[in-house]
Amino acid sequence: HDFISVILLVARGVSKTPPGSCCYSFFGKKIPKTEIISIAKTHSKCSEKAFVFNTRRGYICVSQTLDWAKKAYEQRQNRDQ
Repeated sequence: HDFISVILLVARGVSKTPPGSCCYSFFGKKIPKTEIISIAKTHSKCSEKAFVFNTRRGYICVSQTLDWAKKAYEQRQNRDQ
């Protein structure tokens, strides 16, 4: 199955597209935990590995290389199990 490319509103780093897609622009700031609804990884075929944060303001792409993003993802996974 094909994956859809994420088109971002670059000014905010916010996307209108759900997880399972690819990110080409990344939000650089830390996202407050209170803003996060859920977190997913981008599709494995994407050239850049990223987390897609579903927030109250929309979907935000964040690089998987950021420590705070990795911790947020791991905490969310552990909480949801």
